[in-house]
Amino acid sequence: MVHYVSLYIDPGTGGMLFTVLFAIFGVVFFSARAAYDKIKFRISGGKQAKISKEKIPLVIFSDHKRYWTTFEPIVDELEKRQQKTIYFTCSEDDPALSKKYEHITCEYIGEGNKAFAKLNVLNASVVLSTTPSLDVFQWKRSQNVNCYIHIPHAASDITLYRMFGIDHYDAFILSGEYQEKQIRKLEELRDIKPRDIELCGIPYMDEMKKRLENQKSAPEQDQTDHEQPEHERTVLLAPSWGESGILSRFGEKLIDSLIATGYKVIVRPHPQSFTSEKALVDKLMEKYNDTSKITWNRDNDNFDVLNTSDILISDFSGVMFDYALVFDKPILYTKTEEFKKNPYDAFWIDEPLWTFEILPSLGLELNDENADHVKDLIDKCIEDSSFAEGREKARSETWVHIGEGASRSVDFIVKKLDEVKAQIAAEKEATAQAKAKKKKRSKKVKKAEAEASSEKPASASEEKEV
Repeated sequence: MVHYVSLYIDPGTGGMLFTVLFAIFGVVFFSARAAYDKIKFRISGGKQAKISKEKIPLVIFSDHKRYWTTFEPIVDELEKRQQKTIYFTCSEDDPALSKKYEHITCEYIGEGNKAFAKLNVLNASVVLSTTPSLDVFQWKRSQNVNCYIHIPHAASDITLYRMFGIDHYDAFILSGEYQEKQIRKLEELRDIKPRDIELCGIPYMDEMKKRLENQKSAPEQDQTDHEQPEHERTVLLAPSWGESGILSRFGEKLIDSLIATGYKVIVRPHPQSFTSEKALVDKLMEKYNDTSKITWNRDNDNFDVLNTSDILISDFSGVMFDYALVFDKPILYTKTEEFKKNPYDAFWIDEPLWTFEILPSLGLELNDENADHVKDLIDKCIEDSSFAEGREKARSETWVHIGEGASRSVDFIVKKLDEVKAQIAAEKEATAQAKAKKKKRSKKVKKAEAEASSEKPASASEEKEV
């Protein structure tokens, strides 16, 4: 008689196992792909993956032009300090490429595998990047890079990257203590040696704040140039991407409700939406194409669209904190219980996300029950002055050293460069000493052999002749 055993795996555990298995499959696949590429490069004479003999002191890698705002304040500070740096970008129209620097070289390295082929054999002391998944998929750690530093591109939880996204970085530039605690917890759970962490602030938000202050203090004529035509209120819908994002969850229902308010509506999808959920975005843009009611924004620089709107509607996108903390305006956010942690590092930590804990202090919740009454939510949120106190609390927790982010970040980068320089010097000294000792031992051995040979007893034939 055959007995069947029924096994049950709860949805949460099942989701995690699926994600882990998918990640393992991805690692195996791309490792095989990388091995194939190496063989192909060798057959072709190694022209596509030539390792530079000269070590580059500092490399900044950006996988998309939208992250130039993250790096620009740091690059400007590096230029000021005359620090030789190479900025690699995967965007042919990255604003960095049009900048005129004396000590910074900006270079387009192609997209996808072409870019990774160069990065995977990079010879550099330090690499700074905001791109996750180092050494998980195509982008591998180069054996000729001494230190990889990660800097987030948003003021929110560091665990909102896809699973294992930051495991293989050596150091971090962060902006809040809660982020450091999250990394330490992941290190403990995954048996990762503690990495170097520095709380420096948020350089790009410092620049936005400075830009806003300059605009407010500009002569009246200059301010008029930035003003928009008169309107009652402007609503900005700027969601993240994925199945937990607003466009996937609410889609047409919310957009219809926003248009019905009579307010000016601007929709700014996450850049990744145009790749990962292209069909959905194309469908919405095709249906809602009346510019008198709604406009779609894809500007690389989001400053103007944030500045001219009165309220932001978003989900777990980092733009919420740019909006609330820099522009000091209220937000509507989606119901956090619906957020699925499975694909993210947050799944490993049995604690609430800081992002979702702070949101009630910044604005009102948008959910399935009240989405039809979005106008009432918008009006109430804008007119309630109590959210100003919540914004101040959020600033104190996620935006340390306001106004000093770029200088402190570069201080940390220079510190790591000095450490690498000292490490390389120590290794050279150790190698030189080892060679000297080996040479000295070799001389002693030769001398001993010579002395032994001169003291060798005469042979039998020699003694007979005597």
